[in-house]
Amino acid sequence: MLHCIWRSSFLRQLLGVVAHTYQRPSSVLFPLTKSFTGQTIMSDKKRKSTSAAKEPSAKQQKVAPMKERGWLQDSLKQLRTEKKEMKLNKKRLRFISDTEKIKQGSEGVLYWMSRDHRVQDNWALVRAQRLALKEKLPLHICVCLVVPESELSTLRHFSFMLKGLEEVAKECKVLDIQFHLLHGSAGDVLPGFVSDRGLGAVLTDFSPLREPLQWLEDVKKALPKDIPLIQVDAHNIVPCWVASPKLEYAARTIRGKITKLLPEFLTDFPLVEKHPYTATKPAKPVDWEETLASLQVDQAVGEPEWAKPGTKGGVAMLESFIDERLKVFDTQRNDPNAAALSQLSPWIRFGHLSAQRVALQVQCSGKSAGHSVASFIEELVVRRELTDNFCFYNKKYDRVEGAYEWAQKSLKDHAKDKREYLYTREQLEKAKTHDKLWNGAQYQMVTEGKMHGFLRMYWAKKILEWTSSPEEALSIALYLNDRYSLDGQDPNGFVGCMWSICGIHDQGWAERAVFGKIRYMNYKGCQRKFDVARFERRHCPKKL
Repeated sequence: MLHCIWRSSFLRQLLGVVAHTYQRPSSVLFPLTKSFTGQTIMSDKKRKSTSAAKEPSAKQQKVAPMKERGWLQDSLKQLRTEKKEMKLNKKRLRFISDTEKIKQGSEGVLYWMSRDHRVQDNWALVRAQRLALKEKLPLHICVCLVVPESELSTLRHFSFMLKGLEEVAKECKVLDIQFHLLHGSAGDVLPGFVSDRGLGAVLTDFSPLREPLQWLEDVKKALPKDIPLIQVDAHNIVPCWVASPKLEYAARTIRGKITKLLPEFLTDFPLVEKHPYTATKPAKPVDWEETLASLQVDQAVGEPEWAKPGTKGGVAMLESFIDERLKVFDTQRNDPNAAALSQLSPWIRFGHLSAQRVALQVQCSGKSAGHSVASFIEELVVRRELTDNFCFYNKKYDRVEGAYEWAQKSLKDHAKDKREYLYTREQLEKAKTHDKLWNGAQYQMVTEGKMHGFLRMYWAKKILEWTSSPEEALSIALYLNDRYSLDGQDPNGFVGCMWSICGIHDQGWAERAVFGKIRYMNYKGCQRKFDVARFERRHCPKKL
């Protein structure tokens, strides 16, 4: 049985390593982006690293106990049961409404599940259930399903989301929690649902993006004034509004604030239990296959085979990361030919997996992985939560106008510089460029829904170099990432593109044509980092 306890001495040591190690740039801009699935692929060239852990001796390898596949699922079930009395830090929640007390005489409590699609390891649901238990009321969960008329509405994203929700609904049925799938925008359908069911409080999770924030505002306006609306940050380890009250300039300015608060917030989760109060009016069952088939989404962007939706699929990927890839994360994470990354970003993006659970489990199960634990925690916690900070406090998070003044001026000064190559959005989308490395990365994202983090930076910077303006480059990069990448339409993607093209969370560099002072990347630089020819052979079809 694995007990994920953050002992104070280890925590201080870990955070010290993080702070020391990450004063240098790294490929962390699209945090948790993914490399190959399947077995670990070692680099063709031997690499020397002062931080790499020593290989165990043959004798040590023989006596090391083998873990059975599925060990993590069983371990988590036991751990949650043991920790079921864990307290919820009230700093995780904030009242959106003026009313704070639950409406008297109500018939239930509602958790409006928006960003975090899971039952366990979900602080918003924990809070909702405890409120319902205190008031001796039934507990309801609803999801408001809306499909925007957009090129970004694809089968790839909606299938992954709905199959994860199907798992949520099945788990809710076992726990006697009523799960409802509502069709329409939250502002249109949720207030009426609350009134019809006589619900006395609404709790929801947190997203920093403009659409979810607008949904929240719409619900606030339409809810009766005597119904409290409570938001819980169930996505970040340190709640976004607690980590910082302002827009942070870079990782170095937020790192200390987050790490200082980790001992308070990086705790284990209580168990979401079978609910003892049954609703007199149960939820209608959902035909998930029919629901998916009825959606007006782009069927051409299909489901990738490597990513199994839902919390169980996310836990299985986390288990394989701990067992197979974590040990080489620190030394090989910038090599697209190596299986060194966690590949967890789709499950965290859709809320099927809690980043807090991932951090706890990597810490307690990866003690033999050396510096890899600290390197991974930096990306999972500091860099990822920095992206929520940027999108929450910068309303222009997806526009050139949202960049720093030095970057805007530099890009404007070089906007009319001559480009050696100019490509249209269609040419880029179809991977029809002169650069086989870029084509291979783009083709992998289109076909598999993923791209290695180091290559995403190169990929986005080349779009800046090959289009007529920074505005066009950012628009195309966001379109391609959000349409094809399974972890797209997320703060990580917005900030990744803004870093690559607009210098967000970076510094000014030596001035050059087109890029101005934005950090530059080129093909030869990639060749110095990894075996480019090997990647091209694997991912760039000859027809391209």
